[in-house]
Amino acid sequence: MESENLSKVFLRLVNIMDELREKCPWDRKQTIQTLRTLSIEELYELTDAIISEDWPGIKEELGDLFLHLLFYARIAKEQNRFSLEDVLQGISEKLIARHPHIYGDVTVDSEEDVKQNWEKLKLLEGKKSVLSGVPASLPAVVKAIRLQEKSRQVGFEWNNSHEVWVKVEEEKKELEEAVLAGDRDQIEEEFGDLMFSMINYARFLSIDAETALERTNRKFIYRFMKMEEVVGLSGKKMMDLSLSELDSIWNRVKKQKTAD
Repeated sequence: MESENLSKVFLRLVNIMDELREKCPWDRKQTIQTLRTLSIEELYELTDAIISEDWPGIKEELGDLFLHLLFYARIAKEQNRFSLEDVLQGISEKLIARHPHIYGDVTVDSEEDVKQNWEKLKLLEGKKSVLSGVPASLPAVVKAIRLQEKSRQVGFEWNNSHEVWVKVEEEKKELEEAVLAGDRDQIEEEFGDLMFSMINYARFLSIDAETALERTNRKFIYRFMKMEEVVGLSGKKMMDLSLSELDSIWNRVKKQKTAD
């Protein structure tokens, strides 16, 4: 009964998408290129809701993303590229093929076994590299995380967090040497190496570096705006205060409860 209702609700959305494409001037005008930036925006709105654990927001943003997915499939059908059925069938077949421990006779003992099998199967399917599935346009921090996770599946991995921290210290020293030398290109390279190593260390601590940085961003925004509020109530302006005065207000704000 539940699956029947789910089918009806899904088909209702598909039909609404079809009607909008046929009858709404804005929807008729859209292409995969004009939708691309809107889809990226919707995805970021979903990630914002996830970080905040805003479940009503997550529900709403998932709906927006569903609409975009149907939109792309509808445009593809119009251009005789593929249909929505092709998309759904394709992902179903991929999932079955990539999970032989569920739909076949392969035995796995852990989550890591599943990940390693996944990468091996992708190579058998014709992928030239385990890194080929990492999108070039990913934000740099997210891309670093994915590259490290991918390389890990073929054994290119440190043994423990201590070894990673030694690498962090090594990269930090190389950055300091580059700064002393004054070579800006080298400084940028070594700074990147240090960030990559720190992201790797976060992974060994079971911390998502992107999420951790975003939490810090939000904390900074909250505290800075509170500092602006305090300064405003005093009848002064931020630029009229010295750094030590601003720092004193910042420290007072830090002691207050911060909203993540």
